[in-house]
Amino acid sequence: MSQNQGVLLLRRQLADLNKNPVEGFSAGLIDDEDIYRWEVLIIGPPDTYYEGGFFKAHLTFPQDYPQKPPKMKFMTEIWHPNIDSKSGDVCISILHDPGEDKFGYERPEERWLPIHTVETILVSVISMLADPNDESPANLDAAKEWREDKTEFKKKVARCVRKSQETAWD
Repeated sequence: MSQNQGVLLLRRQLADLNKNPVEGFSAGLIDDEDIYRWEVLIIGPPDTYYEGGFFKAHLTFPQDYPQKPPKMKFMTEIWHPNIDSKSGDVCISILHDPGEDKFGYERPEERWLPIHTVETILVSVISMLADPNDESPANLDAAKEWREDKTEFKKKVARCVRKSQETAWD
């Protein structure tokens, strides 16, 4: 697939999301001149610790999209086992390069496939918020708390939710 086809694919996905919004998130371009950089707003899923939160994130697509996955980074502070607490980088299987996992944790079909769309990525991230994978954490402290001290974990998430509500429209 040529770079041009990747651009067309991204434009089509953006148009689809604008025409048929999906519950739980909104997405758009950071800069109208750059189809490769998106800003998303994920609404904390109901019946999870993140409920009521408004979490901004950036999706950065490579030039060879959809052959390679985008990178996703939360701009809003968020406490979660699969999100690096310093950089905001999201660690989830479908955003890992296609093929074999050299560490043997993920099956190839769990990793990036060119059929994934912005919608499938964000639905997976929302699902990850509800059900963290503490076996392969990007934030070791959050994973340890998730397993051993749910009260402390919940407190830190509640703080992030409150902060996200205060800064959502900045």
